[in-house]
Amino acid sequence: MARPESKNTEESAALAPVLSTVVPELVDPPDEKAVARRRRWRIVGATLSLALIALSAIVLFNTLRSVSWRDLRAAFEATGWDQISLACAFASLSYIALTGYDGLALRQLALRVPYRTTALGSFTSYAISFTLGFPIITGGTVRYWIYSQKGISAAKVASLTVIAGVTFWLGMTIVVGAALVFDPVGIAEINKLKVGVNVAMGLGILAAILAYFIWVSLAHRRTRIQGLTLELPGFWLTLGQMLLGVFELCAAAACLYALLPRGHGMDPVTFAATYVFGCLVGIASNAPGGIGAFEMTMLNAVHAPTQEGLLASLLLFRMIYYIGPFILALALLGANEGMRRWTSLREAMARRSEEDGRRERGDLD
Repeated sequence: MARPESKNTEESAALAPVLSTVVPELVDPPDEKAVARRRRWRIVGATLSLALIALSAIVLFNTLRSVSWRDLRAAFEATGWDQISLACAFASLSYIALTGYDGLALRQLALRVPYRTTALGSFTSYAISFTLGFPIITGGTVRYWIYSQKGISAAKVASLTVIAGVTFWLGMTIVVGAALVFDPVGIAEINKLKVGVNVAMGLGILAAILAYFIWVSLAHRRTRIQGLTLELPGFWLTLGQMLLGVFELCAAAACLYALLPRGHGMDPVTFAATYVFGCLVGIASNAPGGIGAFEMTMLNAVHAPTQEGLLASLLLFRMIYYIGPFILALALLGANEGMRRWTSLREAMARRSEEDGRRERGDLD
């Protein structure tokens, strides 16, 4: 059994990145050189993000300037309810798969949590962080709020978040690598590179994934991230991460694919890779939900009969995959907190009633 001191140290290490941002004086001052190095990288990252946001804004402005609002309205009306229903079904599959991210992470950490709690923590954290951005702060806070009610420490929640992130990035990497290898011609039309270059990049990506898979399968591997030491998943859990990550991303891509204007002529494999690339650009921009950067990428990479039709598809995708789940997540969090407070009130009333009964029996005696 871990000593209280070691548990507190572990939790402090897990919370240090957040505390150093929100309340700097609560964290021991790190090495000055390390602080200066991190500060330089943050400045570089912020500059690149701002440049990407500015580029996205310019491209979007030039695109929207030529859009006919009458044609855009017609494109909305042309989207059939069968497309919307199919998109909602794929979005549901994607969010259900996201609960598996937390499920695999909990299994790796040897934590037993009811699926109801796992689903609530996963869905609400992703739905809110997808829309508001800043996933470490928004998603991490929601996760801790939900899982701490089951006695899970801050250190474990931080570990869970990192392991779930590994699942996400494994899925993204595999989808991109597979698309480059199996559909190099379609990808060449988007990235303007030669087919042989695309195949070589895809093989390199898949080889790196295979090397990682073999590496974690041969022995227990540990890594250190932001002062937090983690044991990486082994053979079976890593395999599960890969399959689940690919399934979740393909389901999310299928949500948008179902909404595309009829006659777009883009095959699913190429579109999935384009979708992942758009997500990467959105993540790099640090804009909430990748808004603007994602749309810029898709508007320039996806071939559709009209720009208005594609823009209508993107706006509907935002509503179905982002806005709808965000509103539902807020409602579920409110209902969960209401139920928790009501339960606490009932327990307090029951204790008071029991105490009053004991007092009355004592008076009678």
